[in-house]
Amino acid sequence: MFRHQGKTRTAKHNMQIASVLSFVAGLVNVAGFLAVQKLTTNVTGHFAFFVDAVFQNQFWNGFMYFLYIFFFFWGAFVSSFLVEFVARKNENTTYIIPIIIEILLLVFIALFGKNLIENYSNVIACTLLFSMGLQNSLVTKISNSVVRTTHLTGLFTDLGIELAQLFFYKEQDLCQKLFSSIRLRLTIISFFFIGGIVGGVFYSKLELKVLLIAVFFLIFGLIYDYLKLKIVLIHRKLHRL
Repeated sequence: MFRHQGKTRTAKHNMQIASVLSFVAGLVNVAGFLAVQKLTTNVTGHFAFFVDAVFQNQFWNGFMYFLYIFFFFWGAFVSSFLVEFVARKNENTTYIIPIIIEILLLVFIALFGKNLIENYSNVIACTLLFSMGLQNSLVTKISNSVVRTTHLTGLFTDLGIELAQLFFYKEQDLCQKLFSSIRLRLTIISFFFIGGIVGGVFYSKLELKVLLIAVFFLIFGLIYDYLKLKIVLIHRKLHRL
């Protein structure tokens, strides 16, 4: 799911990573908004608010919206830097450090976010935006830009384009590729919504501790990939005997 890159990556791997990470993004999106009334998985809206604040001479508000944008960008930069750095030593573990950082950040907000909401809500927003920048950069890098999980604008655009193409492309190979891509888009959208629903339903009882559900899914993904790698290594050893 995480460790396969390049030619070894298949549509199945993309579906798996899309399911887990889009669920996480949907949950974080809703939990962050309910907690601090800020978008915490993308920066499109923040850029509009930033420009509006500047033109209204509300420079402090504009600075905060700039910080939201910057922290998402900074998360993407850190994730890509770590992936490139680790890849030079072991390609099978490039994803581990960014995912572990994301897990630690979500655990921090889950456990201490309640104490930060009143006076330090911007810390929560920036931390969640950084973690989503990490995630989006990682999944984009791993999947060769096929999968993105933290926002839906581009997904609905691509889905509309591909559905329209079905009316014109009749070749079997092209149709199979289109259907595969459409299934992937629908999977991401569906799990994003499911994550959002789970986040909304359980936020009323757990508040920011609902992020621990997202943490569970990330840990599950790491364990799943670790076990799959172990199985592959065992099979290789058996073939050599």
